[in-house]
Amino acid sequence: MIDTRNLVDKYKNLEVEKIKQDLASHSMPLSIAIENIQHDFNIGSIVRSANAFNVESVHIIGKKHWNRRGAMATEKYLSVFHHPTIDLFLAWTKENKKEIIGIDNIEGSVSLMDYSFPKNPILVFGQEGPGLSEEMKTHCSALVAIEQFGSTRSVNVGAAAAIIMYEWVRRYENK
Repeated sequence: MIDTRNLVDKYKNLEVEKIKQDLASHSMPLSIAIENIQHDFNIGSIVRSANAFNVESVHIIGKKHWNRRGAMATEKYLSVFHHPTIDLFLAWTKENKKEIIGIDNIEGSVSLMDYSFPKNPILVFGQEGPGLSEEMKTHCSALVAIEQFGSTRSVNVGAAAAIIMYEWVRRYENK
């Protein structure tokens, strides 16, 4: 199938599989995971940002169904995995030698400005509102928070994911 949607010129009029293969050939050694407990509408925007930063994989943990509307069909070009349970997700991370880094602005989190990411991380985001599950937090080697300077307690999880991905790429793209 030829894709003509929201694509950079390099990929216009190419088949979806060819676009996916090309992106995979130079993807960032960064993976993103999202806990899908409440069917969060933000997952689509996180997937779209993951495509924009060309991460190597996206993982949905929990409910399989997620609102793809915000992804704008960008999931077609990514390796998207579903893990029905945290245990199955943990097995994947172990097999693929990924260090789990939780992103949540809770007590005990390290500020993004002060944190040095590991070489091969999987960044895990919780749901809008409750954040990371208690079980997931116990498996994170670190918890990282985005510094904020206004009156709100947190930024939207979709925005947080984009900020964190951008910062990871900014620091590690040429290393």
